[in-house]
Amino acid sequence: MKNMTVENIARACKGRIVNKEDVSKKEIQGAVLDSRLVEKDFLFFAHKGEKVDGHDFIESVFEKGALCVVCERLPEKVTGTCIVVDDTLEALRDVAEFYRKTLDVKVVGITGSVGKTTTKEFIASVLSQKYEVLKTEGNHNNLVGLPLTVLRIKDNHEVAVLEMGISEFGEMKRLSKIARPDICVITNIGDCHLEHLGNRDGVLKAKTEIFEYMNPNGDVCLFGDDDKLATVKEVNGREVFTFGLNEKNDVHAVKVTNKGLLGSDCTIDNGDEKFTVNVPLPGSHMVNNALAASAVAKLLSVPTSLVNTGIKNVKAVSGRSNIIQKNNLTIIDDCYNANPASMKSAIDLLSEAITPKVAILGDMFEQGENEKQGHLDVGEYAARKNIDTIVCIGKLSKDMYDRANGFARNSKVYYFATVEEAIGRLASFIKKDDTVLIKASNGMGFVRILNVLTDDNMKNAFESREEKLFK
Repeated sequence: MKNMTVENIARACKGRIVNKEDVSKKEIQGAVLDSRLVEKDFLFFAHKGEKVDGHDFIESVFEKGALCVVCERLPEKVTGTCIVVDDTLEALRDVAEFYRKTLDVKVVGITGSVGKTTTKEFIASVLSQKYEVLKTEGNHNNLVGLPLTVLRIKDNHEVAVLEMGISEFGEMKRLSKIARPDICVITNIGDCHLEHLGNRDGVLKAKTEIFEYMNPNGDVCLFGDDDKLATVKEVNGREVFTFGLNEKNDVHAVKVTNKGLLGSDCTIDNGDEKFTVNVPLPGSHMVNNALAASAVAKLLSVPTSLVNTGIKNVKAVSGRSNIIQKNNLTIIDDCYNANPASMKSAIDLLSEAITPKVAILGDMFEQGENEKQGHLDVGEYAARKNIDTIVCIGKLSKDMYDRANGFARNSKVYYFATVEEAIGRLASFIKKDDTVLIKASNGMGFVRILNVLTDDNMKNAFESREEKLFK
């Protein structure tokens, strides 16, 4: 890794080098926080977590060939070069910031209340048709994951597509200081993390902190159909670039043909030409993701023929609107996370199914003072969308159940206090050939429901709708 010598790393994080030996001017080949991922000449950050203390593995990482260790305390027997700091995670961020400044790479920073991860997948897939692209993997979008992702950038990479997630004020500013994005993409401003951010105006303020350390000559790419983002007209004296369904946006949809759960065909106008793309993932919000990718593609001079190729090659991320066909069911796996806006988007997606529709919905966490109202709104929304069966699970979702029950006309509404109770009664509300949405905050553990529904032993577990209900 260019310029990433032990000497420079110590200077960047204001650390004290112990056992310099002859490696102070040698460059590391990678940097990790997990000792299991250490390879020859890697830098290891020893951090004390809730369950595991990385300091306990310092000797073993040197045995695996680590070049250097950043730590808060030295082991009894030091056999390799260490950089001693006050706070390992702060050192990680300082080192990543230093490294980013040395890189000749375009960084696309993506944030928003809903759809960050899928938008990241669309943008990365499109840009990779022309460039060598590194993207955020998994949920590495916070003050630990983002610097680790930056430290994965290699000399061959031309573009880095970085997801940036926050839950309170000040976090995005710190992420921006590390990432230094050349292009900032904001997908929307929704009702998320209101416990700390208060309301949508607070969310807007927190998300737009991404501009604080962006390239002053860079571009800002916003979802122009969002009422809050529509108030942002320029950044650093430059007009923002917008995308959305409305024709007022710089990149917009001219025609959208909905193919249900098979996705959409979309004709896009990017201001210079019109072209048609196949969006393989279902839901109108996926069209917005395709528009975002098309906007970034234009900013980075990717031909529209390659844009189409990149979009049609996008794969669903597990736990995020992933369509699974198993055991005579069509399952929408969206159990990774939830807030009122993403819940409603998922219900919209479910409503496009042509088979009987079952929504299994659970508690949404970190909603602050709007917690009760958010659950009430989702319950009413599901009932008004005429979802055939609405299943509400969890303590907070009792409000969702009560509101759904009150507005239901043609829907059957069920309530279970726990996931275990619901799993025990799956066959009472799910039938053969149903389309089933599974969605809640990750802490609810809805992946347990998914695992049961996709288990090979469940192949013949569900009766047809016209058959006798399970008792």
